[in-house]
Amino acid sequence: MLALASKCSIGCMRIATGTVIGGKVVVQGEALPEGTVVTIVARESAERFVIPPELEPELQASLAEAERGETISADLLLSRLRRRT
Repeated sequence: MLALASKCSIGCMRIATGTVIGGKVVVQGEALPEGTVVTIVARESAERFVIPPELEPELQASLAEAERGETISADLLLSRLRRRT
């Protein structure tokens, strides 16, 4: 079970994809505002993501929802997780 700290603050976030060009990350799609602080998680070249075949339809549906912008805020997610603990 996920244990959450009693005081947790995460502001609004968005996920962006980019590519390193000339030593700098170039974001795909809409540009981030100047001065935006970002955290980068880079994939390893040999990284694999394996899920059981029976979960693949659920993963594909979730990815499609995210691409359509059907997401929730970090605050709402944390609120829902707190109710489960």
